[in-house]
Amino acid sequence: MAWIPFADERRTRYEEQHGELDERSLVRKGNTAYAAGLALLMAGDPEAAEWLRRAAARWRESWQGNESWGRPIGALKASLLAGDDDAVDELARWTLELGTATAESPIGRYAAALALLALERWPEARHVAESLRERDDFPHDVADALATIAAHDLLGYIEAIESVVASFETREDYLEDAAVADTALVLDLLARRRGLPGELPASPLLPARSPG
Repeated sequence: MAWIPFADERRTRYEEQHGELDERSLVRKGNTAYAAGLALLMAGDPEAAEWLRRAAARWRESWQGNESWGRPIGALKASLLAGDDDAVDELARWTLELGTATAESPIGRYAAALALLALERWPEARHVAESLRERDDFPHDVADALATIAAHDLLGYIEAIESVVASFETREDYLEDAAVADTALVLDLLARRRGLPGELPASPLLPARSPG
């Protein structure tokens, strides 16, 4: 993948504005900015953080309730990938204030698990993650990764994250065609916060490892 041309095309699209920025327009801008940020991350370009922050801001701005849980999830993931600790803290607290931890939807609880892990509230995160493990309508490997991070279970986490990466490699559709295993990258960052050592498996959907 030629990541810089891909990012340039998404950045150009982001700057295009057609009429008033309503809820849907803000979501589209968030999607486009996120794709640009992921592409730049894959290319090792430091501008990735700026575009990931833009994605987080647009998704947060688009929130109008109605349990659109993908937006706080996206904003939190983008801020984690941008390395914006202040935004991560604020967004994680906001996500929990929305009632995600007790949501009926597994996507709502996923948002809560990410937020609790980001805030290093390990016992609460484990409780929410374990509830996701019991669901048939949520990816089991992602639930396993969340739970094993919270439990500081290195062997369980390694098995789960390898499965998450493999699942991305079998996909045919990606947000804005950005073929990046972003969930694996986010889980890796949360695992590091928990003090779990290790590296992500090599994959064309992950940034190249630095030599040495």
